[in-house]
Amino acid sequence: MSDNMMRELYQEVILDHNKNPRNFRVMDNANRHAQGHNPLCGDQVDVYLRVNGSGTIEDVSFQGSGCAISKSSASLMTTILKGKSVTEANAVFDRFRGVMTSGPATELTEEHLEELGKLGVFAGVRDYPARVKCASLAWHTVHAALENIPDAVSTE
Repeated sequence: MSDNMMRELYQEVILDHNKNPRNFRVMDNANRHAQGHNPLCGDQVDVYLRVNGSGTIEDVSFQGSGCAISKSSASLMTTILKGKSVTEANAVFDRFRGVMTSGPATELTEEHLEELGKLGVFAGVRDYPARVKCASLAWHTVHAALENIPDAVSTE
């Protein structure tokens, strides 16, 4: 995929999920919850999960405020994790974190981007270190919720 095509897809996905966030609500019957905060820019997110007895994420939602990257990343995250097992969700978190922290000089192969699916549009964010924290805030927060660590997660 060309850089221009990737940039257009990135903008389209970010704008769509920011304007129309999926699963943006407080979940009353959540059995796991965590709060995240990025003190550098003020982004805040609460992530709610309902995980059944067999370890499947039946529902996931978020509420919070932040920039377009933060909000769209959280929105896309909820659509991807719903229906996954906790193990699968942690694997997606690890892949996403790996791409976000690999640094701008690291070449991403088509295989890496395919593995990430729609999350691949966030690969360009890693070229802007201050924005990586925006894209990864919800992911660190959902990881804390999956591990039953409800206290505030900070991306300082």
